[in-house]
Amino acid sequence: MKILSISAQKPDSTGSGIYLTELVKAFSKKGHEQAVMAGIGPEDQVELPSGVSFYPVRFETDALPFPVAGMSDEMPYKSTRYQDLTPEMVRQFQESFLGTLDRILAEFDPDVILCHHLYLLTAFVRRHCPDRKIYGFCHNTDLRQMEKTDLERAFIAEEIRKLDGIFTLQEAQTERIRQIYHVDRSRIQVVGIGYNDKIFTQKQFVRTDERVTMVYAGKIAEKKGVKSLIRALGKLCLEKDPSAAQNVRVFLAGGAGNQTEYEEIRRMAGECPCRIEFAGKLGQQKLAELYNACDLFVLPSFYEGLPLTPVEALACGDRVVMTDLPGIRDWMKTYAPDAGIRFVTPPKMKAVDEPEESGLAVFEEQLAEALDETAAEVKAGGRNRRKAADLSRIRWEQVAARVEAVILI
Repeated sequence: MKILSISAQKPDSTGSGIYLTELVKAFSKKGHEQAVMAGIGPEDQVELPSGVSFYPVRFETDALPFPVAGMSDEMPYKSTRYQDLTPEMVRQFQESFLGTLDRILAEFDPDVILCHHLYLLTAFVRRHCPDRKIYGFCHNTDLRQMEKTDLERAFIAEEIRKLDGIFTLQEAQTERIRQIYHVDRSRIQVVGIGYNDKIFTQKQFVRTDERVTMVYAGKIAEKKGVKSLIRALGKLCLEKDPSAAQNVRVFLAGGAGNQTEYEEIRRMAGECPCRIEFAGKLGQQKLAELYNACDLFVLPSFYEGLPLTPVEALACGDRVVMTDLPGIRDWMKTYAPDAGIRFVTPPKMKAVDEPEESGLAVFEEQLAEALDETAAEVKAGGRNRRKAADLSRIRWEQVAARVEAVILI
């Protein structure tokens, strides 16, 4: 089968980008011919498996004179918010992608098109190719854009309804897709996520000190709960265990979203009694090494679809503390029942990804409690690593097989 995968943004810098790239790798192992079209910056280079044709749509050029349009309002690279697109920018976006798509259709002639994100580009592709078999992947940020942004909302919903099918990460997304796009449930298939078990695997590390080491990986941003994490660490060190400041080391791995917010987070980290280190944006291999060097992974985010980072951390033997967001607990219970994750109740939200400030103190207190309890488990284990959770049902090959079972019909 000839498969064309499409994304409006970079295929290697966000969760959805990794999802696309890993699926492409899995399909390559199955012998499918493939091409990829994605939006990238003027100097970006993309690594895909041998034999996969890449058709870049370059932003910050004469034809497309603005940074890559990002599905999140704050991306880990220079980007443009969809809500800031003018009619002229939308026209340039449409012409650039569809012009490249016409070239792909002529040169590659795919049997099926897989579009990532149920949003603007997928809608353009569906309308442009009414007779092609086209499926869309929901990554949750698309739902957030539809709820927050007026841009072409009716047009997008109309075209998404015409897709041959939709793939979601977990069950909780399906009802929201039905509400937002009015798609029949029978056309939505839950396929989950996978992780790279060749990279993210438990290894033995020689410990150089007795401190409990924690790691967060993701965008360094308030909506990811990073400010709340720092305040929770302050509570942990100052209120729950005054000696914790010397006994806890925390790594924040990831790039900046909003630069002003990033600098504020760095200032907060500098004032926190715990030692907080900024590891920067890491490739998968370096991230796996950091997970292996740590005891505990924390994800205090206020909005996620089905995050991959906790799975990768579990594969490396870390204990996990994370926000109890819709659908994630049930999915983890099904696919990794022995993971033993500590879930923290999120604060009440005033918008899709914006918590009520009045609820943050309780959330941060509970987060500190969960971190304290998990750190105590680490200490009680005598520095012995926890046996990695059984993640044998969470691999990209299995996700690809679930997708393949649908598109081959």
